Amino acid sequence: MATLQYFPAVKPSAIALGTVFNHVASLGILTPVFGDTYHRAQAANSKEEFFKSKEAASAAAAWSSSLLGSGVQCYGVGALINATGTLSYKGAAYLGSLIFFASSAPSFISQVVTERRPLDTIAVGAVARVFETVGLSLFLTWWGTRTNPFD
Repeated sequence: MATLQYFPAVKPSAIALGTVFNHVASLGILTPVFGDTYHRAQAANSKEEFFKSKEAASAAAAWSSSLLGSGVQCYGVGALINATGTLSYKGAAYLGSLIFFASSAPSFISQVVTERRPLDTIAVGAVARVFETVGLSLFLTWWGTRTNPFD
């Protein structure tokens, strides 16, 4: 059985604030889902009818999975910042860029080359992912991630 001692320590306030930061950045991608849901809610005859609808369920699932994913990603970036000993904004920007290129760049290349999606759609996703990686690492460096800064 794995114990928590094997996981790098990250300041809980950094995880909480980073999760909010990251979740707000990812909501830019989910805005069309919530916009559709908002219009369905206005068209519904009652609150009960809306809450039983498929749109409400999908919006709740998207929101909660995005929030959970934001928290896990925030912990991972904070742990990387601590493990690499990153103290400067320049180092945080490099680390965030590496995370971006490792996790998001392949899908953007695929969207351009094979799927031939519109460039404006790809650009919105890319900007959101840059905020979620580079912006998050800069934010966490600013806030601080170490539980004991003298370690």
